[in-house]
Amino acid sequence: MIGKHFFSETDIKSTWEQVLTAFWQRYPNPYSTHVLTEDVLFREVTSDNLLLSRRLLTKTNRLPRWAERIFPGKRSVYIIEDSVVDLGNRSLMTLTWNVNHAKLMRVVERCVFAGERDRPVWTRITREAWISSGVFGLSRPIQEFGLARFRSNQVKSMKGLEHALSNLQKASAVCPGDSAEKHKNTNSASKTQKPQQYI
Repeated sequence: MIGKHFFSETDIKSTWEQVLTAFWQRYPNPYSTHVLTEDVLFREVTSDNLLLSRRLLTKTNRLPRWAERIFPGKRSVYIIEDSVVDLGNRSLMTLTWNVNHAKLMRVVERCVFAGERDRPVWTRITREAWISSGVFGLSRPIQEFGLARFRSNQVKSMKGLEHALSNLQKASAVCPGDSAEKHKNTNSASKTQKPQQYI
């Protein structure tokens, strides 16, 4: 694909399981207010135990001032996100692309969240993106703008993921106390009635 290319690798000090949970709970967050909606279109567990998902996200996409003169009006962008969760290999792979305004700018992103075998409490995020434009005579500045916007959004995306991880850690810190209280109440109740079993 002709256009601009982006590549980055980031290590997060959280287990892959924590990052996977946080990934599904990223929105809403204060760093990604440009993400308006998210809807699951398809989800399936395959015979080899892979979780396949397709989601539709709606985002705002403001153009630079010089481009707004040529392409006026507010723009909502529809994004398709395909994902594959491989529990056996502790891997999450996502592929996203915009389905509208593709001639103006097409952004395709591939991201892999991989658990570190040698470092179980670390997760490596490998991200690649390809930005292209089909606007004759303006493709280069549009691609430059798209790359700069993508870099900025990835910083916000990482902050949003860290925000979700922080919320999970806060929730897990509260659970032990709750569990202890529930355990105490269960022991008291067990003297007079049979404990309830959960599956």
